Amino acid sequence: MNMLVPRYDPLDGDPSRGGQRLRLSIDVVHDLVCPWCFLGLRRLMRTLTNRPDIGFDLVWRPFLLNPDMPRAGMARADYVMRKFGGEERARRLYGSISEIGRAEGLAFRFDRIRRTPSSIDAHRLVRFGAGMGRGAALVEALFSAHFTEGRDIGDHQVLATIAGECGLDPSSAAAFLHSDAEADIIHAENLRAHRLGINGVPCFVIAGRHAIAGAQEPEVIERLLDVAIVEGEEG
Repeated sequence: MNMLVPRYDPLDGDPSRGGQRLRLSIDVVHDLVCPWCFLGLRRLMRTLTNRPDIGFDLVWRPFLLNPDMPRAGMARADYVMRKFGGEERARRLYGSISEIGRAEGLAFRFDRIRRTPSSIDAHRLVRFGAGMGRGAALVEALFSAHFTEGRDIGDHQVLATIAGECGLDPSSAAAFLHSDAEADIIHAENLRAHRLGINGVPCFVIAGRHAIAGAQEPEVIERLLDVAIVEGEEG
């Protein structure tokens, strides 16, 4: 799938690596309460690790799978009923995701999740940390906190603690979260993604031109990276 996407300044990046043919910008359109996004990001990073010839800048783009979720979140049982129609269907789906995740070294523990949060504040925290080069660390930590540890990533105190675990000042993170700064940007980015034709996540947009949706296998991601590299070299 090819699409033109307006360019933005990178919010986070990977340290320079030697022997690069080209440096690519990769927009990671994701929601922090999406298990497929956790899986897809892990596969993307595994692909990039295996290709030291590719330099990259990661640009974190928020997407809201549950745009109408109350900011306080809701009880997991209520969410499962509303989203899946019941626990049995959710259990089958989560079992499948957990099995796939194990192959990527991810230990999904859906049984530990007691509340489904709004992801707006978690996305805001990523923007806060990305400006200080901690976006990637925060995204990984937030995914792990939610899906492995069952922590409520809609709770400001939990988010500030995670910020501290990622090397940021938790007091500054708490003040930022309390201010509600950039919440409007999260909604605007979500709307922009839909206007660009992105209706599901994860979606990776490479060099502003090529998009790949879903938690694709590394081989599929690598082929698209190579296409972007060839076009970049020819351009």
